[in-house]
Amino acid sequence: MADEKPFFLHAGAHRTGTSSFQMCLHDNRDALHGAGYDLAYPGRDGIPTGTLGLRLPAPRHGTGSTQRFADRVAEAVTAHSPDPARPLILSEENIPGRMMHFSQGRFYPACAARLMALKAGLRGRVARVLFVLRPYDQLYVSGFRKRAEDNKVDDFNALRPMFMAMDRGWPEIVAAMRDILQPDRFLVVPYARRGSSVDALQMLVSGVAGLPLVEPQQVVNLSATDAALLALQARYRAGAELTRAQWKAVIADHANDRTDHGFAAFSDAEVAVLTQRYADDLARIDAMAGVTLA
Repeated sequence: MADEKPFFLHAGAHRTGTSSFQMCLHDNRDALHGAGYDLAYPGRDGIPTGTLGLRLPAPRHGTGSTQRFADRVAEAVTAHSPDPARPLILSEENIPGRMMHFSQGRFYPACAARLMALKAGLRGRVARVLFVLRPYDQLYVSGFRKRAEDNKVDDFNALRPMFMAMDRGWPEIVAAMRDILQPDRFLVVPYARRGSSVDALQMLVSGVAGLPLVEPQQVVNLSATDAALLALQARYRAGAELTRAQWKAVIADHANDRTDHGFAAFSDAEVAVLTQRYADDLARIDAMAGVTLA
């Protein structure tokens, strides 16, 4: 219904500049609040005003958990936007799931359950969804590197067969988002065409086009070098447990060593296969009813 609370969802995906987008929301929060929008985003990558903690089902949760998680979503949303009519801009890259399952050959296995809990918990109208997609070879490498920052991981070469034989891909995730969230408009943007964070915000919420929005200047979620990741893995494999501050310090200490140690890379032949799969899947998404591919 038109009088329902409208939600504008920036749903990631992972490794597509989500942290920079959330910093953009932080930097422009006064202008956005003044224009009539509430904001909700996490602070996991150092976003100063990020306080959203969105709890959604994992694969281990049973089919009867939807309402329990929906209630948590409703509580989190109400804390950020109590007015039942005021629009909410919500950004969270973990909406379809987490990247940890990639190493098992599973592409966001809890996506449908998470979307059902989210939809039930929003209790309003999903006005627009913005979803940025990254090519598979880049996504798997970047996701693996990110996980290696604060977890002991297997060698990338041992996981390559899982990545190459992934059970599904972006079209299945996009279809689930369309069918479950039922947004008024669903915009899917390839990573190469994402533009700036302000561009993404204006794509998500057309009503902010006239605002004096600023692009964030602070660098967030800086990628670790091969040297940093090798140093971290040596510590984890020796049994060390590092705090966030400690592993961030290791990354900072090795930030200037840009030597390529081959920490994570596909072969040229594998890149060609994954690139073609991504192109084919973009074509499938472009043909979907109810989805706009930018």
